[in-house]
Amino acid sequence: MRTAIVGGVLLIVGAIAVALGILPLDVLGDLGERVGPILLFVIAITVVTELASEAGLFQWVAERTAAWGHGRAWLLWLFVVALATASTVFLSLDTTAVLLTPVVIILARHVGLNPLPFALTTVWLANTASLLLPVSNLTNLLAEHELGTPGPAAFAALTAPAAAVGVIVPSVVLFLVFRRDLAVRYRVETSEPIDDRVLLVASGVTIAVLIPSLVSGLPVWVPASVAALVLGAFFVVRRRSVVRFSLVPWQLVLFAGGLFLVMEAAHSAGLGAVLAAASGTGDDPLSLLRLAGVSATASNLVNNLPAYLALEPVAGSPERLIAVLIGANLGPLVTPWASLATLLWHQRLVQNGVELSWSRYVLLGLVAAPVTVALATLALAVGW
Repeated sequence: MRTAIVGGVLLIVGAIAVALGILPLDVLGDLGERVGPILLFVIAITVVTELASEAGLFQWVAERTAAWGHGRAWLLWLFVVALATASTVFLSLDTTAVLLTPVVIILARHVGLNPLPFALTTVWLANTASLLLPVSNLTNLLAEHELGTPGPAAFAALTAPAAAVGVIVPSVVLFLVFRRDLAVRYRVETSEPIDDRVLLVASGVTIAVLIPSLVSGLPVWVPASVAALVLGAFFVVRRRSVVRFSLVPWQLVLFAGGLFLVMEAAHSAGLGAVLAAASGTGDDPLSLLRLAGVSATASNLVNNLPAYLALEPVAGSPERLIAVLIGANLGPLVTPWASLATLLWHQRLVQNGVELSWSRYVLLGLVAAPVTVALATLALAVGW
């Protein structure tokens, strides 16, 4: 509810800016055309993943993953790394943070392991693995539009070297921190029975078809909306009680819409000039490091979405825009509010009885974030 309240306040502030003429109506119209399809995608993909979770798809995947680990905690953790990465790349960071977190907690407890390394892996990779494709992060969808909608393949060609660093470096840090927890063995337990195999199969097939559709070059809201309607129809027939308004992430949409409006108004009021002075110019490695550092710092001070929105107009080139994305996507590992996905992840942690103090989270993030952002930016500079 806090997210909705903040979003409502932001919308009111934005409306005042429109009423006072700070944000012209034509600029507001352009903003609506740009962000409307993005918010529609967020709604559709959330409905799909929530329904798939209700069908037991993620639980089924977790149990199969436990068997693949062959009793070795480190191998099981590597499968979780792969699962979190794939979930983030193809289904977005919020899917990983919100839906995969309880799955890996249940998975770890199911085999008698400490759930913290697995839970922390989901939230770190939800952020740092979200650079490769437009669908991986809301900031990427915004950047794709700014780049002239190059398509998933062209976007991945720009981001791939930095995206690889975003997966590898945080994973190495996590392994070193939790190496004792991951050096043990476990016993594979019997799998839980599936309540409705038809819904399980329907969810699996729907997502299997959806994933390549999201990278086919179609506007991503189209296949996501079709998948939500198809899967929703299955649930209406077989488990109608699950189909409810709460499936729609209205709080997130309200928050994001308010942020878009306020940041556009701030730019109209002169924020761009201030940020241009702070972020500098140039495409050389030092200039890119400076820009990515400003983006990461702003993300941890405020939130990665407004940080990206504030810096996008002053990027000036595709390479510099990717540097902004590196800071906004890979940098939000320090403060709890740096990424909305992190706040949602922590709610799931509390609901599942896993304790992690924010002070420890911050300290670990201070180790991982600067190294990840710096190496990813250098990979961008070398690979460009």
